[in-house]
Amino acid sequence: MLPISRRLWLIGGTSESTQLAEAIAFLKLPCIVTVTTAAAEALYPKTPTLQVQVGRLDASQLNQFLRQQQISAILDASHPFAVEISQRAIQAAQSLQIPYLRFERPAVESQGDNPQVIYLDSFQTLLESDYLDQQRVLLTVGYKALSLFRNWQNRSTLFARILPAVTSLEAAIAAGFSSDRLIALRPPVTAELEKALWCGWNISLVVTKASGVAGGEAVKRHVAAQLSIPLVVIARPVVEYPQQTSKLSVALEFAQGIYTKLRSKP
Repeated sequence: MLPISRRLWLIGGTSESTQLAEAIAFLKLPCIVTVTTAAAEALYPKTPTLQVQVGRLDASQLNQFLRQQQISAILDASHPFAVEISQRAIQAAQSLQIPYLRFERPAVESQGDNPQVIYLDSFQTLLESDYLDQQRVLLTVGYKALSLFRNWQNRSTLFARILPAVTSLEAAIAAGFSSDRLIALRPPVTAELEKALWCGWNISLVVTKASGVAGGEAVKRHVAAQLSIPLVVIARPVVEYPQQTSKLSVALEFAQGIYTKLRSKP
């Protein structure tokens, strides 16, 4: 068996990363998974060959992490909007000349017959427009983006759906959201629950990110069409990945290939 000191780094935080982690654990491939919250940690298997580390890695911590864990390859299955960690991982892989593969979850195909969907290239474009003005807006954009909407609190009625985590709640409150305008739910959210929430809060506009099917984007599109409520979809940030796939099987083959190469080394 491969010495436990030489590992694959799986960047987690998505449902697909948990699937990859389960397959990697089943195959007993040495791996360390990084996630940002303790709640996310509970979603991953823990075995002698697969460990989970909680916490964000800044530039200096990342270099130390790579050395201490003796990372031999990087499988990046982070969220499509988690640009910072992906860029740092790419830089590290290039600097250390180790293999890197990005798993990019498939985007939801555009539906030309859904006039309720409004595509925007960035949050800045949204905030500089009048889409939010005097609206009852539901934000499903992640807690990090909520601070961008602080100046709109007095110009519209803002609600937010966040993850059930202390970090998310603290960020929402700091951005000016009161408790009666917050709901904490962990995806997936069913169409029935989505519809009930929009109707219960009398929402007139929903803002989400192009996070793919696994991120609930397709469900929101469906509910928006049913209720005739405009849905603003913010495009994914553009990142130049050196190598990427949208197939879980290819990502797993990458992990297995790394294991085979390392095992063959003296």
